[in-house]
Amino acid sequence: MTTLSPSPTPFKIWFAAIKPPMYTVAIIPIWVGTAVAVAEQQTLNLRIFATFLMAAILIIAWLNLSNDVFDSETGIDQNKVHSLVNLTGNKSLIFSLANLCLLFGLSGIAAIAIWQQDMTLVTLILGCCALGYSYQGPPFRLGYQGLGEPICFLTFGPMALAAAYYSQTQSWQGLFNNPLPFLITSSFIGLSTSIILFCSHFHQVDDDLAAGKRSPIVRLGTQRGATVLNYVTGLMFVGLAIAVSLGYLSTWVLLTFLSLPIAIQLCRHVQRHHNQPQQVSNCKFIAVNLHFLSGLFLGLGLTL
Repeated sequence: MTTLSPSPTPFKIWFAAIKPPMYTVAIIPIWVGTAVAVAEQQTLNLRIFATFLMAAILIIAWLNLSNDVFDSETGIDQNKVHSLVNLTGNKSLIFSLANLCLLFGLSGIAAIAIWQQDMTLVTLILGCCALGYSYQGPPFRLGYQGLGEPICFLTFGPMALAAAYYSQTQSWQGLFNNPLPFLITSSFIGLSTSIILFCSHFHQVDDDLAAGKRSPIVRLGTQRGATVLNYVTGLMFVGLAIAVSLGYLSTWVLLTFLSLPIAIQLCRHVQRHHNQPQQVSNCKFIAVNLHFLSGLFLGLGLTL
């Protein structure tokens, strides 16, 4: 069952519904993809970077709001006190706000395309939006088949970083000449973003089962899910260390390891409370902290 606390305050409920920390999911891929480009060409187009960031935040707002609407239609959120549809009782309003956010977000991407006289970025972002919709939107609802994490990895990893990179370079030549740094960094961000989604399932197994959602935790069970989390989190950091040791990435990228204590905290917390919904429900916020700080340090290391 999805709960916040025994007696959450209205502020806490609305904070959980609006999900401010989740918007770092929009910021970090743009930051790291731009850092890859800056490391390559030593210049930054600040106007494009700022516009892309705002557009990405608006698109994530569309994704969050529309997912609330789509989940309300399947009944999976009937016990979710911080669903915006449940809070407002107005599904049409939330859906309209979602579509407005999408419109403004895509307008920002279109503005960049007009400045650059190049539609490549629009094509990439439309592809990301299509995958995002397929996660919860009818008739696909691929998240209900347990495919949310692969979609998340692809959309917020390679695709989002490629879009951010191209927005600065308007060329793929650098990636074709030296693809490994991009593949390693985009995989790191894709995995760290997917971990957030993965962790969000631990506390709602009963609701997922009732709605017919075959999330990875429903399929694996909470104990094996906690073990998978340990391996995937470890793989992220081991991969970076190997890349640095082989000279594919600068030693400055080891700054990312400053976020390792949060990774350890996350894994230990889930391992200890994986089958206790009330205690494990906050693990996705630890995962958000890990995603933000590791991505922040990774981008910093790339630019240095």
